[in-house]
Amino acid sequence: MKAFIQTLKNIYKIEELRSRILFTLGILLVYRLCTVIVLPGIDPSGLAALKSQTSEGIMGLLDMFSGGAFANASIVALGIMPYITASILVQLLGIMIPSFQKMQREGESGRRKINQITRYLTVVILIFQGAAYLINLKQRSPAAFSPNFNVPLAVIILIAGTMFIMWLGEKITDKGIGNGISLIIMIGIIARLPQALVQEFAVRLEGQGGGVALLVELVAWLIVIGLSVGLVQGTRKIPVQYAKRIVGNRQYGGVRQYIPLKVNAAGVMPIIFAQALMFIPVVLAGYASSDEKVSSFTSAFLNMHSFWYNLVFGLLIVAFTYFYTAITINPNQMAEDMKRNGGFIPGVKPGKKTIEYLYEIMSRLVLPGSIFLALIAIFPTFAALLGIKGQFAQFFGGTTLLIMVGVVLDTLQQIESHLLMRHYDGLMKTGRIKGRSSI
Repeated sequence: MKAFIQTLKNIYKIEELRSRILFTLGILLVYRLCTVIVLPGIDPSGLAALKSQTSEGIMGLLDMFSGGAFANASIVALGIMPYITASILVQLLGIMIPSFQKMQREGESGRRKINQITRYLTVVILIFQGAAYLINLKQRSPAAFSPNFNVPLAVIILIAGTMFIMWLGEKITDKGIGNGISLIIMIGIIARLPQALVQEFAVRLEGQGGGVALLVELVAWLIVIGLSVGLVQGTRKIPVQYAKRIVGNRQYGGVRQYIPLKVNAAGVMPIIFAQALMFIPVVLAGYASSDEKVSSFTSAFLNMHSFWYNLVFGLLIVAFTYFYTAITINPNQMAEDMKRNGGFIPGVKPGKKTIEYLYEIMSRLVLPGSIFLALIAIFPTFAALLGIKGQFAQFFGGTTLLIMVGVVLDTLQQIESHLLMRHYDGLMKTGRIKGRSSI
């Protein structure tokens, strides 16, 4: 405890770090205030049906990522997810279209062009999602609409709300601490954690298991968090030896460095892709006929706790992990860069042999990493089957837990970098914190 207090004092002594943390907290407070501002023409007392729809299931996930703004019919109800969707699409276009690949290689100017395209694509997605959100809201809670409700104005407000959140995230990245967009998503997730804990405490203390069951749940939750941290930080270091070069009177190279290949190089993207495909049965359910086979098929995939849903979900995560790792890590480019800089892997010939060696290492990493990622993703289902309530069960794995772990590690790593740069001790005595971006 004494060391923790001393670390807080060290953080407070650094004026730049102190101002960045306070700025970040202020921006996050503004975002949380926006989540409770209701769209004009909407009566909050008539949103009971929408809130019941978002209590669990896929709609519950959307509401969690928006920090509760989805169920509140807030001006930022669509959250930051349309921007994430646009970013994923642009990233995929960068793989398939040569002009996007050229922009990615242009450095800062190319990055600005890609960001601008991402913003335009976000607006296009928001137009469709805003209209779909209002249609769903009209069907679920017609009593919440006032007679003078203006649909085009509401869509414009929803678009402006998401763009405002994007601007807040960029300000956090520039003048605050951590990645702004990631922090906004994490704050939206954490906002539901206190309510989920209170409900779980109330249920257990009323007689369903008592304090012992509650203690077992908390211990199991900490174990799952530890496993998630291991998945985020796990790496395999490939040694690379660089030849000595004499330039003038100075010697370069001659040192051994490492290429850290991550066990889970794809991050949470496979889960996001898999969840996007699992939305398809929800859409098909609206057009399904009364045929018994069709109805049973769609109902099996509408239940997030069913066996078939989780089996297909896990297999999709494994497949997308292979796919996303293959498009983000290029052993051919890595071998070429090593050869150009006079580097080689000890015991492996440069060129084709190096490429084959890197492919072999990646194949050994991706299989256990993808299986472990799939297990983390379906842990909430196991938690729900064991009697843990729906809201708290969502924190036992999946995208929510991995995002929380990754963002916290990244933010703590940046804070530690500021401390070490000013010759203070880091946040941990046993070693430096490794976030996702530190590798």
